Amino acid sequence: MDLQLNDAPPLIMHIDLNSCYAIIEQQANPLIRNKPVGVAAYTSPGGFIIASSYEAKRQGIKLMRIRDARAIDKDIIILPPDPEKYFDAHRRFSEVLHRYTSEVVPKSIDEFVVDFKGSQAVRSGRSLTSVGRSIKRDIRASLGEYVTVNIGIGPNRFLAKIAAGLHKPDGMDVIRGSDIRKIYSQLELIDLPGINYRYKGRLNLAGIFTPLEFLAAPMHKLKGEVFKSIVGYYWYLRLRGYEVDAARFGIHSFGNDYAVGDKTDDPEQVARLLMKLSEKTGRRLRKHDYQAQGVFIGLGFENNTWWGKSKRSKILLYSTQDIYLHIVRLMRGFTFPARVTHISVAVFDVRPALPVQLGLFDGTRLDTRSLAEASDKINDRYGEFTVVPAAMANMQDVIIKRVPFGSVRDL
Repeated sequence: MDLQLNDAPPLIMHIDLNSCYAIIEQQANPLIRNKPVGVAAYTSPGGFIIASSYEAKRQGIKLMRIRDARAIDKDIIILPPDPEKYFDAHRRFSEVLHRYTSEVVPKSIDEFVVDFKGSQAVRSGRSLTSVGRSIKRDIRASLGEYVTVNIGIGPNRFLAKIAAGLHKPDGMDVIRGSDIRKIYSQLELIDLPGINYRYKGRLNLAGIFTPLEFLAAPMHKLKGEVFKSIVGYYWYLRLRGYEVDAARFGIHSFGNDYAVGDKTDDPEQVARLLMKLSEKTGRRLRKHDYQAQGVFIGLGFENNTWWGKSKRSKILLYSTQDIYLHIVRLMRGFTFPARVTHISVAVFDVRPALPVQLGLFDGTRLDTRSLAEASDKINDRYGEFTVVPAAMANMQDVIIKRVPFGSVRDL
């Protein structure tokens, strides 16, 4: 029997900061407000714009090369990322939302999901749209008068996210179970959160070309023919307004990637880059009070080949030195087929760092755990990379801090 559309009160709110990085830059600098702005990882002509202001978006400038953006508007203002500025905005954003309820889940640096079920903010009979207007005012007061957010309200996270995208910028929309068919009739498959071009192709092969056809598809067809897994059942529920996306998963790994600007086949230079990636990975591992059982290294080369290797360790890895030494061992005997263009370092099979297993060399100069903890305390107090291994000397401007996409666990 067909499951009815969810008619529960819409108490899930999805909030996203409009054109996050660009609007924060405009808030910080009034001289670039109401002007086309692009934030790019690298500001050279081949650099890629990762965020554009609404003034730029209206001209068709979105995610593209700087040279292509300048072909559209030669006067576009291009800025490098300022991660600390965005991290501060994220924290202020979070603090505002926590004034209303403790059920706040960050989805990315500029997106939050807020569950108001049982919240005092609506328990007294206040409407969630009234709460949303208050949140908008509080965000402007905390982040700045130029900053705007979009708010979507729905019975589940999926519909709330759709609602948040209906009227950008600075919009607020509510989707109830009774609105689902009307809203879907206005959208394309690719407009649905979670439907990429690969999934769209699967749906098209099954004769599903619109969101309304997606909604009308029976569960057995989605599960057995389209997605060929329980994912189809989740989509059947999600489309009807039922919550299937609220699960919180544990941490399994930590890693860092680096696109090598000055391509190299010099083993010493690669070793220095590996040391810094090991330090960044180790810092994240220790910040979350974890240790790891395995390491991974991946290298991309100028001739479009890729090499990767992983291995579980006999000891638990905690310090930068331990991670780095295990990475180096994985590379023993390997020769570069071409210049290195990309490096990935990761640790996996992580587990809580406490309780600490006593080691044979604890309290000696070979006690890498105590050394790592002492170095971390200094770097926490005086700034990142104040104390570093000798191999990382003079690398302040190499593998610099970047803005994370989709993960906020390190903020």
